[in-house]
Amino acid sequence: MRAAVLREGAVEARVIDDPVPGPGQLLARSLACGICASDIHFMDHLEAGVDDDSGMSTYDRDVDIVMGHEYCAEVVDYGPGTERRIPVGARVSSLPVLSTPTGRKIIGQNPESPGGFGEYLLLDEAMTRVAVSELPNEIVCIADAVSVGLSAASRAQVTTKEVPLVIGCGAIALSVIAQLKRLGVGPILAVDFVASRREIALAMGADVVIDPAEVSPYQAWRDVAYGTPEAMRELMAVAGLPGCVVFECVGIPGVLDSIIKGCERNTRIFSVGGPPEGDHLHTLTAKRKGINIQFGGGPSMQHWDEAFAAVGSGDLDVTPMLGRTVGLDDVAEALNASRDANGPVRIVVVP
Repeated sequence: MRAAVLREGAVEARVIDDPVPGPGQLLARSLACGICASDIHFMDHLEAGVDDDSGMSTYDRDVDIVMGHEYCAEVVDYGPGTERRIPVGARVSSLPVLSTPTGRKIIGQNPESPGGFGEYLLLDEAMTRVAVSELPNEIVCIADAVSVGLSAASRAQVTTKEVPLVIGCGAIALSVIAQLKRLGVGPILAVDFVASRREIALAMGADVVIDPAEVSPYQAWRDVAYGTPEAMRELMAVAGLPGCVVFECVGIPGVLDSIIKGCERNTRIFSVGGPPEGDHLHTLTAKRKGINIQFGGGPSMQHWDEAFAAVGSGDLDVTPMLGRTVGLDDVAEALNASRDANGPVRIVVVP
């Protein structure tokens, strides 16, 4: 098959062997696959793969790896021991995890679990879902990204006495915003330096957008949540001040620490970003403020299914997130373009 292959830190399109489905696996043809920031983090940070003792993510510069974990695909064949409940030709997607003889692997982050930046990939039959939708492949494939933000927003269980603040307006943050809106939470504040990203945040459901180059996000949050000094005093006397729930969706060192230093006391932080190189946090400040930090984690199967259904039905409209599509020969350029915060939220590879 042809694939955009990561090797020795570079990506190039060439011909490699077709993957062969093992027990419980399906062989699928990749129809569309989104480029995610975690693809870039993976290829740029060899040390993160070395330090991962779970075995789910393995980056070896000396072997071929086909990335891409946000895919819409078509079932082509079955491996041994499969139930064959999904017919050949069905359009599908899945939580990007593959069960192998050596354990569970993230699809697109191991030599034995090739992703959607190639013509064919392997799926775990038990986790594969049929796309009951007439929407284009390019939209269906974004459901996996949506599942991460949807899961974070759902797990946060934001109450009517809390006001959410979303830091960053990439795909995951936009999905957080969309799910908060679906849950009836508000007002929703979104923060990004890039004007085009702020516009997309509004399209996805944000009520207030903030340029941190012009105003502190935390002061802007206070202005919205507390209002005038008179209104603040009335809140304190009658119902108590609203609480703050921050969703950190940037993944750059220093951002989480800046939230700890800038946010209100007793803030709840959901950190979905996670810089591969790690971070330094002022834990004493967090302790004194009584801050509760919940670190990401992938979506549950339930939340993934919910996101897949919401995107496929059009109940959660992801079209504002879509950028251009590229073929396999242009994946390397598209990965570089995805590093630009001024670029589209999602570039989609169509093998």
